[in-house]
Amino acid sequence: MRSAVADSLLAFFADASITELSSFDMSPVDHSHFRKAHDFVPDFSHAEQRTRIVIGITAVMMVLEIAVGWTSHSMALLADGWHMSTHVIAFLITAVAYYLARRYAANVRFSFGTGKIGVLGGFTSAVVLSIVAFLMASESAHRLFAPLTIHFNEAIGIACLGLLVNLGCAVLLSDAHRSSSGHGSGQHQDLNLRAAYLHVLADAFTSVLAITALTGGKFFGWAWLDPVVGIVGSGVVFSWAYGLLRDTSGILLDRTPLSSDLPEEILRAVEADGDSIVTDLHVWQVGMGKFAAIVSIVAHEPKTSDAYRELLREHEELVHLTIETQYCREDHESLTSS
Repeated sequence: MRSAVADSLLAFFADASITELSSFDMSPVDHSHFRKAHDFVPDFSHAEQRTRIVIGITAVMMVLEIAVGWTSHSMALLADGWHMSTHVIAFLITAVAYYLARRYAANVRFSFGTGKIGVLGGFTSAVVLSIVAFLMASESAHRLFAPLTIHFNEAIGIACLGLLVNLGCAVLLSDAHRSSSGHGSGQHQDLNLRAAYLHVLADAFTSVLAITALTGGKFFGWAWLDPVVGIVGSGVVFSWAYGLLRDTSGILLDRTPLSSDLPEEILRAVEADGDSIVTDLHVWQVGMGKFAAIVSIVAHEPKTSDAYRELLREHEELVHLTIETQYCREDHESLTSS
């Protein structure tokens, strides 16, 4: 009899437990809103289209200037043509970078997005520009001591045409730059395109130098001015290449730019409560004007990760933030002294 009662009670509670469990939703919880996107590259389709147009125009003018400069023995015109070739190389790299960044934007194998593809392209372009500048300076120096007869009329005409092409390309890139930076904040600007725009203006200046040298040689007999301007033009190319190497290498090596005070701002915001101490901080650039950070915090009463994130929310350039918190069982003074 007792066994029958016990079996009945067990059956009753088993049915009750099953009923209670079935009342809960056992479907998997959706955590998709916790996942973070790593696409830090804005839409630069308009700038990409304008870049392709400029590539075609610049390539035609480059071939024309080099050909006429070679046949007319004008080193200034040759230097301007080779300088224009650096534009073609830079614009080609820019266009390829746009394409690759867009194509692999959602590829999870790029841990922090494809923002550095353009930076890598800029570094490659800077290496090529340095080589071209050296070759320009070398040939100009040779022509200075072994001058050739220059056909000034043809050279001046092509140089003037090159100047007009440079100014037209500058207008195209200026319009694309205003369109891509319409948000007004630095992190939304296409700084690679801005550099290309300034480079075109520099090439327009080189064209003016070539026209000046050729005019001086034609009317005043200053044949030496042509190779001298070629050397000056090579200096302009190299200075641009050096600046590009310096900026891009820093980003590729995860060096925090000297112009950024983001590490100091993170320290100041986190440690403002007098309890939290940042024990490890890594800040690096994942794209032009975009940063990621890993912050390790020790506190007697640690805040939640969301609370620390809220302290840094005003820094829009900080697009990826990882926070690690640890409970401190020791006095902060002893930790500091050790």
